[in-house]
Amino acid sequence: MTAPRILLVIGGGVAAYKSLDLIRRLKERGSSVRAILTKAGAEFVTPLSVGTLTAEPVFQELFDLTQEQDVGHIRLARDADLVLVAPATADLLAKMANGLANDLASTTLLATTAPILAAPAMNPTMWAHPATRRNVAWLEAQGVSFVGPEIGLMAERGESGLGRMSEPLAIVAAVEDRLRPSSGALAGRRVLVTSGPTHEPIDPVRVLANRSSGRQGHAIAAAAARAGAEVTLVSGPVAIPDPAGVTVIHVESARQMLSAVEAALPADVAVFAAAVADWRVATDAAHKMKKGAGGPPALTLVENPDILATVARRGEGRPTLVVGFAAETENVLDNARAKLARKGCDLIVANDVSHAGGVMGGVSNTVHLVTADGVDSWTTMSKEAVAEALVAHFAGRLGASQ
Repeated sequence: MTAPRILLVIGGGVAAYKSLDLIRRLKERGSSVRAILTKAGAEFVTPLSVGTLTAEPVFQELFDLTQEQDVGHIRLARDADLVLVAPATADLLAKMANGLANDLASTTLLATTAPILAAPAMNPTMWAHPATRRNVAWLEAQGVSFVGPEIGLMAERGESGLGRMSEPLAIVAAVEDRLRPSSGALAGRRVLVTSGPTHEPIDPVRVLANRSSGRQGHAIAAAAARAGAEVTLVSGPVAIPDPAGVTVIHVESARQMLSAVEAALPADVAVFAAAVADWRVATDAAHKMKKGAGGPPALTLVENPDILATVARRGEGRPTLVVGFAAETENVLDNARAKLARKGCDLIVANDVSHAGGVMGGVSNTVHLVTADGVDSWTTMSKEAVAEALVAHFAGRLGASQ
């Protein structure tokens, strides 16, 4: 990169101490860094330490007489190649998602047209709260990128979990990746992703379905787009926003999903993360089925098309890399190996979705990559981090196949 201009927004959290090392690491790689230090951030690091490392004035007040003579918050918003929010607290993310502008940081974030990268840091309970999940999903849909959070010890005594801010070097790598023009790892590639559940109608108001939230599939689609790919996402019914920079096709049933997938081919990579219902009702009722003296109605089920196997066993037009998911509640690896052989795909991403794991509808995932050559088990990460790692893995495999 050629002297990128980074505007660093330092939120209020214990992780703010990492921002000092982050400034140093960014400048080592040739970046110029300006910093906005929030009022809460200044409780953890001082303006003097931040200014000494950036060699620039530290910006703190929205109504600063000197800076606002030339509308300083707009100038800060415009004079940056990337805005980096680290630590991105729950409060800052909420302000960003809801368009609040009541201090210098939130006003500048609202005024910028530069890419935004956020490094969240907060207590695991706050990160998992529905309000935070909603805010993060909305921001991702608007093109905001995230790095982390990671699993680790919290500032609170005896607490650990998903919420620790990524280390400075990991954030620097994400900055460089975010600023890298069209030379992403999947630039020029076509990627097809399925996500979410399918709903199979029983009658006009009832369906056969499952608990998939679509978070992992949507995160993979978003990560592939950030890596430069042309991405088509075929999504079942979900309650999360469409990812930015992705062509999204919304479907309901397994048969609709198969039709959309076949229409979206050819592709270099096909990732089947959707939790497709195995069965559907042979004939769905035209009207709502009522309770009666005869007891519950008998439902005759028929098997749905196998989307993964259909694509994996194609001759002409088969994607170079076909990836399936195995959501298991027992014997995870054995079942994944059997699925790999049965479906004919190149890779199975296996995970434990039993109730105790909290994967279904949750924010983190523990996956195992199962191939004909063996198993690669990854540590527990956020679903966004899993997506980034998977996309890097796909790119590596495509490169090796050339």
